[in-house]
Amino acid sequence: MKIVIFEDGGFEKLYPLTYLRPVFELRCGAKTLLERIKESFAGGEFSYFVRDCLKAKVKKECGGKVNAPEALKEDVLLVNGRLLALESSILSGEEEIAFCKGSVVWARVKKERTASWNGNTIEDFLTFLKENLPKKEVEVNLIGYPWDLINLNPEAIEADFKALEKTGIEGEFSPQAVVNGPQEAVYVANGAQVHPFVVLDTTNGPVIVEEEARLFPFARVEGPAVIGKNSQIMSGANIREGTTLGPVCRVGGEVEESVIQGYSNKYHDGFLGHAYVCEWVNLGGLTTNSDLKNDYSTVSTYINDELVDSGSTKVGSFIGDHSKTSIGVLLNTGTVIGVMCNVVAGGGIAPKFIPSFSWFINGKINKDMGLKMGLKTAATAMERRGRKLEDEDIKLLEHVRKLTEAKRLELVKKGRR
Repeated sequence: MKIVIFEDGGFEKLYPLTYLRPVFELRCGAKTLLERIKESFAGGEFSYFVRDCLKAKVKKECGGKVNAPEALKEDVLLVNGRLLALESSILSGEEEIAFCKGSVVWARVKKERTASWNGNTIEDFLTFLKENLPKKEVEVNLIGYPWDLINLNPEAIEADFKALEKTGIEGEFSPQAVVNGPQEAVYVANGAQVHPFVVLDTTNGPVIVEEEARLFPFARVEGPAVIGKNSQIMSGANIREGTTLGPVCRVGGEVEESVIQGYSNKYHDGFLGHAYVCEWVNLGGLTTNSDLKNDYSTVSTYINDELVDSGSTKVGSFIGDHSKTSIGVLLNTGTVIGVMCNVVAGGGIAPKFIPSFSWFINGKINKDMGLKMGLKTAATAMERRGRKLEDEDIKLLEHVRKLTEAKRLELVKKGRR
């Protein structure tokens, strides 16, 4: 059976996190949604259906067929890329299509049935399946909004630690470092270094320290938590529960129940809570976000340009790729910062929505310095981490710039009044 991972229209509710990546590349726990799905179906042959703007990127990074209708002409298991797969009950069974709150989660279909389908798109195929397969309602973790990744992160970390099926210290662990809590709830991978006077607190959950990560003196990491490959936890950092730091990050200050996708820096003091930070982001010293309102009411945040009540009292910030903040930036509860933004402290709190490719400076949203300058900065940042800004990246950034132009110009014009 072929396995086809697809994006549905739900990617729009996950902006700005999904501007430059398919939904299944989002991180929750120690893995991306895609890594989790692939582990559930080890040895399977995978194909993908994504937005056209992501086709080249997915083809290069994931391999397999991308947006190829012929991939749907076999015995097929379709899996929604927004699925947080903590178990693999969808692996086998009879033909069916499963829904969760109106969204297709998976579908199993035989090639004898697909032979009568003459469409070209995944949307056509899903419509065909809805009309021809037995329907089933299921309760699963289907990522609908950015805060879902935060709220489900502790559970995902627990599941990932259990799936490791190993505990203990394989890397370097200083005799002056301490595990506070169950010793069996720690895994320090080969090549990782835990320096003197570091505390790994497993009282409330496991701590995973991945390969080549380094934890410097006087840092504290409270589980459940994941410190990603080649990441650095700076001296005096307080990494609190429910936090995942992806690969190649440098993190200091206080972080609580947050996810950093990877390749981003929060090197200095400042608080990051209930936040999701994408790649190639740099948070200047003392940048701090609020994640709780003074009246303890639920937090609203901008989802695809509309203010949406999260239903949660704890919501921080969602920061798109290649964005930067200066020293001393203050972010309100539920703040959304788009792709390739520059947020400069101006003596007050930044607005709750900063559109992609804009600068917030002197209390107003302004145009950026142009895409050419932004690409130059992005290329420099990536080269510092041994990565290259590829042609696929540039074309995708050009596409997102056009996609977000109308809202950006509207807010820039508003700021001039």
